[in-house]
Amino acid sequence: MKEYKTIKEIAGPLLFVEVDHPVKYGEIVNIKLPSGEIVKGQVLEVQEKIAVIQVFGSTMGMDRKETSVAFTGEPMLFGVSEEVLGKKFDGFGRPLDGIPIKPEVRLNVNGEPINPYSRVPPNDFIETGISTIDVMNTLVRGQKLPIFSGSGLPHNELAVQIARQANVRGEDFAVVFAAVGITHDEALFFIKEFEKTGALGRSVLFLNLADDPSIERLLTPRLALTTAEYLAFEKDMHVLVIITDMTNYAEALREISGARKEIPGRRGYPGYMYTDLATIYERAGRVKGKKGTVTQIPILTMPSDDRTHPIPDLTGYITEGQIVLSRDLHRKNIYPPIDPLPSLSRLMNNGIGKGKTREDHKSVSNQLYAAYATGRDLRALAAVVGEESLTEVDRLYLKFADEFEKRFIAQGFYERRTIEESLDLGWELLAILPERELKKVKKEEIEKYLKKKKK
Repeated sequence: MKEYKTIKEIAGPLLFVEVDHPVKYGEIVNIKLPSGEIVKGQVLEVQEKIAVIQVFGSTMGMDRKETSVAFTGEPMLFGVSEEVLGKKFDGFGRPLDGIPIKPEVRLNVNGEPINPYSRVPPNDFIETGISTIDVMNTLVRGQKLPIFSGSGLPHNELAVQIARQANVRGEDFAVVFAAVGITHDEALFFIKEFEKTGALGRSVLFLNLADDPSIERLLTPRLALTTAEYLAFEKDMHVLVIITDMTNYAEALREISGARKEIPGRRGYPGYMYTDLATIYERAGRVKGKKGTVTQIPILTMPSDDRTHPIPDLTGYITEGQIVLSRDLHRKNIYPPIDPLPSLSRLMNNGIGKGKTREDHKSVSNQLYAAYATGRDLRALAAVVGEESLTEVDRLYLKFADEFEKRFIAQGFYERRTIEESLDLGWELLAILPERELKKVKKEEIEKYLKKKKK
């Protein structure tokens, strides 16, 4: 380690250190305070023999002349083994119970980019136990499918429910859960739910609190994904990574960019935010020759419910669809308030059908979507002209839309539905409509499933 006492400036969380040897971007440093305490930092930038270092903690009271900086020559490494399952870590990768694991290998948290030639298209189903996702916005192994939420909506409850219920039938499955910039109450909620339901045994939790340093928010998702890649590609497990809340991550990125005096882009976020988000999202996938997969569900709260805001906008460009939570459904006390109409899973067709879910899956999904969209349109019309002005069939569509929300979208926090139960429920609701209106399903499917329901 080369040690320097040449700190030229301290600006907020940043140290500007004069160096005379090659320094690596992302290199970890040990900062020794006059008291003898050592804190960590990371090299953000090197320009004209000045290294810019982000401190993992506060710089308050740090003496420029008495503080020394030692460069380790290594990036941020995280020790992993199968012992991580069932463990809880803070946002810096330290065990919350104080008991360290015995690492099998230490990995660079920034990961290695997957060679596009080695990528295999996602094509297998992950069952979340939530009807609106499984039937209409199916999650596929290796996919990245974000949840677009808003302030005050129950995305934390939905995240825990998915983590608790998700599985891959007949295969080794694990959940890596990363919470970024959360409150102490939220952290307690996550820990309590994972422990109470027994889901912790197959899970790894990383909890970064709101009062932790901003730089830690940038590390937490990378620690989670490094763990997931190890379990998937070294231990042949199917791993679901849930990250909440990516808005807090982007805010930390903006804060650090401002401290570095970089020229801001849209709404003050750095111009490289798209690239930075891609380094996280693109770590999901399947790799040729590897049995395991990494699937991502990043969750973000849209500021002012604005889907054109840079965070959801850029996320939408990188990921393969989105699940949108609706404030209107939430006001009706419908949980989870997933709105199927603006939601989309672009890889859904790769993971459904005979041998994967059921042969009628695509038809049922299309018919439910069309019928619900028609019912919503007729609701708006009925508000203007009155329900008595609608035809008998129109009123059946209105009834369908109401029942669809109450019985299909609405689901208990501890209620888990298999894909077969969700599809059967879909047929029960379609039985409300006249058979001639079911133009998206095949006649043989009507004979096999709908007529059985009507009997």
